[in-house]
Amino acid sequence: MNTPTNANLFSRLFNGVDNPDRLAIEMLDGQRISYGNLIARAGQMANVLAARGVKPGDRVAAQTEKSVSGLVLYLASVRAGAVYLPLNTAYTLNELEYFITDAEPSLMVCDPSKAEGIRAIAAKVGAGVETLDAGGNGSLTDAAAGAPPEFETVARENDDLAAILYTSGTTGRSKGAMLTHDNLASNSLALVDYWRFTDKDVLIHALPIYHTHGLFVASNVTLFARASMIFLPKFDPELIIKLMARATVMMGVPTFYTRLLQSPALTEEATAHIRLFVSGSAPLLADTHREWAARTGHAVLERYGMTETNMNTSNPYDGERVPGAVGQALPGVSVRVTDPETGKTLGPEHIGMIEVKGPNVFKGYWRMPEKTKSEFRDDGFFITGDLGKIDGTGYVHILGRGKDLVISGGFNVYPKEIESEIDAMPGVIEAAVIGVPHADFGEGVTAVVVCDKNAGVDEAAVLEALDGRLAKFKMPKRVFIVDELPRNAMGKVQKNVLRETYKGIYMK
Repeated sequence: MNTPTNANLFSRLFNGVDNPDRLAIEMLDGQRISYGNLIARAGQMANVLAARGVKPGDRVAAQTEKSVSGLVLYLASVRAGAVYLPLNTAYTLNELEYFITDAEPSLMVCDPSKAEGIRAIAAKVGAGVETLDAGGNGSLTDAAAGAPPEFETVARENDDLAAILYTSGTTGRSKGAMLTHDNLASNSLALVDYWRFTDKDVLIHALPIYHTHGLFVASNVTLFARASMIFLPKFDPELIIKLMARATVMMGVPTFYTRLLQSPALTEEATAHIRLFVSGSAPLLADTHREWAARTGHAVLERYGMTETNMNTSNPYDGERVPGAVGQALPGVSVRVTDPETGKTLGPEHIGMIEVKGPNVFKGYWRMPEKTKSEFRDDGFFITGDLGKIDGTGYVHILGRGKDLVISGGFNVYPKEIESEIDAMPGVIEAAVIGVPHADFGEGVTAVVVCDKNAGVDEAAVLEALDGRLAKFKMPKRVFIVDELPRNAMGKVQKNVLRETYKGIYMK
């Protein structure tokens, strides 16, 4: 039996728009885009995609700066039955060559400044190239301006692909996570309900749109709720604080919150109109959570998701939002913790591998059937690669990536435990704990710490503070004080970079 034609995410997002004049997107320059206009622009662009030979199931790859036209391209690709492939704007031509030759898109959309280099790569897979600049203008929008707005949304089934997002590839080859129409729709609808979104909401959208958080969570949830968003090209703390007076929700990464806390303009009064602050994409320090609550009167709602699964858990809308925890499983999603060696399910408070199952979980890795098979249990649970525990109240705590586990002298050391101790020290801003090769212990526990420049914290002070608080095998062999930790575009600390930087320190 075929799934109804409205399984297409675009149909599910926009069918039944009762008021086409309702505001969908507001720009800083005063431009206001209604739901009706958004649908029409997606129709025009879908017509261009079809005219360029994009067929249902074809990939449309995009490496463009954030713009409304970029968001329209995503909607148009889905509407045309294509598979949308957003690419981080920081990727070099060398990196893009891997993604383009692996995904084999039929069309590549890029900034005009990169068109020449990308054309050479696109030619290898027979892909066309269109341009779109930071202002949302280019050959793609020029063509769309003359195209009709009417377009019959291509019928898709729940299990058909809507998008491929490549994992950040911190170890080894990047993998393309295949996300279906139902993966995206079901997860967004669950969040609309769980986070109490309504058509009265106004979201401050300052996230990039090449990533799950900004593209699927922020944009899809807003559109499903018939809410509106103030669409910002980038994160600007002072501007965001000013905009809070007429917004109701902000979604951000932890860096947003730490940067906003540095502004004296952040007060309880400034945030009074906001009903919900959401944080994700990287762990929010418990201290940041507490400081935010003290300054604003709001408890940040932290949630847990992945490129492969969209959102898995969330702290509650009503109820305790626990600092350092990512809440309970979302409705329809199952979460468990297992022994990494045996796969046996562990009880409350036991640390192990986090596994998830639900309609949010991806279809598999693009053209990597063996890798896909190895990441799923026989009963359908996806092995996330994240270490954590579920406490007695059902709240999930993320303790690090499985690959970040340090095995020193045969003992398992969980970096998060040591990081939390160091983070609690006066004068410490944040810490990252890694394992690097050690001749005697296999791996040496190593701490890389960012401190307040006036605090006078050094290696000896950190080790003294930890003495007696941690088992000897957990104690860092070395502590390095640095100005900042390396991060990827979504604010996650790149421990692979740190491991590479310090890999030889015990082997000299």
